[in-house]
Amino acid sequence: MPALPAPSRSKPEFSSGTGEGQALVIFVLGGPGSGKGTQCANLVRDYGFKHLSAGDLLREEQDRPGSEFGDMIKEYIKDGKIVPMEVTVQLLENAIKATIEEDKNRKFLIDGFPRKMDQALKFEEAVCPSVFTLFFDCPEEVMQERLLNRGKTSGRSDDNEESIKKRFKTFVETSMPVVEYFEKQGKVVRVKATASPEEVYKDVRKQFGEKGIEQIKK
Repeated sequence: MPALPAPSRSKPEFSSGTGEGQALVIFVLGGPGSGKGTQCANLVRDYGFKHLSAGDLLREEQDRPGSEFGDMIKEYIKDGKIVPMEVTVQLLENAIKATIEEDKNRKFLIDGFPRKMDQALKFEEAVCPSVFTLFFDCPEEVMQERLLNRGKTSGRSDDNEESIKKRFKTFVETSMPVVEYFEKQGKVVRVKATASPEEVYKDVRKQFGEKGIEQIKK
């Protein structure tokens, strides 16, 4: 199996901020179906973030002609397992650098990452410390109903009951410790995600204001 070394550095590639040599990174976590994608789209529109979905980057890489990691990523995603950290961290770093170079945008929402403690630690150590983690808190039964509805039209191979159960189990066992770790540092914005998308977004905006994250002035 090919191995991709995660960057080994004495300090992160970027410090936290929006100036030269900096990047402003907010992690977005929540169980599958908690509404992360919808809320990220709102934040991109109103706050000017670049939205990077770890899942989308992995899906693109698995379909990229000639990718040495494509087959491996396919297997992991199909089994509801987490792709090796080195691959995901490197794909995110590449995407951040490309965005800064092409669009001069240094504000990033990283959606669905970090999904494990080692990913969180490696990313902050090698790429950039996060400002905080935006966590969408949603009960499992609500998420399951949303995903099964989405599966009727999404065409995604993992929107079926068996894959959904595996994804929930993986999220609780591996991603919740990440939320708890950042919560202890005072670096979590927790949003109840059971209301309508509009109500949830009102809460997100209120908490972003309290954290000093400014909206883009139109």
